[in-house]
Amino acid sequence: MNQIPNFLLERVRLTPNRIAIATDVEEITFKDLHDRVLHLASKFYNCGIKDGTHVSVLMNNSIEFIVVVHALHYIGATSILLNIRLSNDEILYQLRNSDTEFLITASSNTIDLPEKIKLLDISEMDRYESKDFPIQSTYDGDKIATMMYTSGTTGFPKAVLQTYSNHWSSAIASVLNLGLIQDDVWLVCLPMFHVGGLSTVYKSAIYGMKIVLSDKAEAHIIKDCIKKHKITILSVVTKVLNDLLTIADGSNGLTSVRAALLGGGPAPLPLLQKATSLNVPVYQTYGMTETCSQIATLSPEFMLSKIGSAGKALFGCTLEIRENNRICLPGEVGEIVVKGPNVSNGYYKMNKSSDSLGYLFTGDLGYVDEDGFLFVVDRRNDLIISGGENIYPAEIESVLLSHPAILEAGVTGKEDLKWGKVPVGFIVSKSENPPSQEEVIEYCRGKLAGFKIPKQIVYVESLPRNATNKLVRRELLKLL
Repeated sequence: MNQIPNFLLERVRLTPNRIAIATDVEEITFKDLHDRVLHLASKFYNCGIKDGTHVSVLMNNSIEFIVVVHALHYIGATSILLNIRLSNDEILYQLRNSDTEFLITASSNTIDLPEKIKLLDISEMDRYESKDFPIQSTYDGDKIATMMYTSGTTGFPKAVLQTYSNHWSSAIASVLNLGLIQDDVWLVCLPMFHVGGLSTVYKSAIYGMKIVLSDKAEAHIIKDCIKKHKITILSVVTKVLNDLLTIADGSNGLTSVRAALLGGGPAPLPLLQKATSLNVPVYQTYGMTETCSQIATLSPEFMLSKIGSAGKALFGCTLEIRENNRICLPGEVGEIVVKGPNVSNGYYKMNKSSDSLGYLFTGDLGYVDEDGFLFVVDRRNDLIISGGENIYPAEIESVLLSHPAILEAGVTGKEDLKWGKVPVGFIVSKSENPPSQEEVIEYCRGKLAGFKIPKQIVYVESLPRNATNKLVRRELLKLL
């Protein structure tokens, strides 16, 4: 059996008095964190959460979120981390699909839960008695620690199975790339219900590193956090980093930052030039939920010589470009396939996602150059990345098509200065008097998360289709 140490227990044994987490209002040590985790886990156990129980968590970034996740690990339960921005219908689908038995929230929830799911409000846990439980002092590396939903190309989200070994391996590969110094402090402004934010929680315990929780991913707040806490590492999307560099004053104020990890696509040249002028090293990354955060990273020494590249596969990981099971030549575009101990073995209730050699087919297109650096050409073909959130057109199209007045629907991403891209819906109406754009957008509310709702509706006579009658989404913007 592949045994992994209990991240937090091992850290408490080694450096109990180091600061683990800081916010604007408090700082707690790893020992403090452990005590809170033990206290909460004993109440969870008394409520009926046991080893193997499926527990969904619907919470925003907070110390309480981290306590909940570690408490579920101490018990041996599987955590299903839900995006708080989803609509009630989307959350209900994921609760049912994941066979959730308990839902943990930070406040009274308005979701009409199925009877078999018990709601636990984290703010009301004091009213429950504590009960001793067998602590998971080590983890079975192959056991499912967490599940996170990622949009499927069919419009139905899939639950990625993430093992303890996946999370452990991701943290180790990252530190072998970034290095670690005694004074490292990592700013967490990505949501922890996404793997980019959650991975930092595990890194904190494994490295013995302080993390700082930011209320919002806004440049002014982040700048203040960097100055106050002497942040050395931060993970951000392009828009946030650009805003941060723009407001940096003449004296900089970013001098403590030794690594800015950038995800969500290649960084534009002006951004990299601005970062260079301010001596902010940018590590461009490529990763996904299935790889438990980054799988490839561009080191800062190649920041300007390999503009647009996502770098090379991390230590212990492998990356190839394939076309029809043939490894592509340098410069030749094909599908990105990856392998490594941090790569998920598949999705809940679905067949194994990797091939016989253990390679995961990402669905992303890219190429490697003569030096082996990865360049991502297209993110899962039709994927829209809006403010760091992944949006699949098929999911929005299915909602639009449920409207009684809509005959056909197609969705694609339109360039947007603030969000990178925003979804736009193209519609063929059933009648000569179709509903207004405002009516259609309103129809989507409650059925889709806010960031998925089309920002514009365009009525057309027909949608572009190929010879097999499949919608050609890349042609949609030509209809504007």
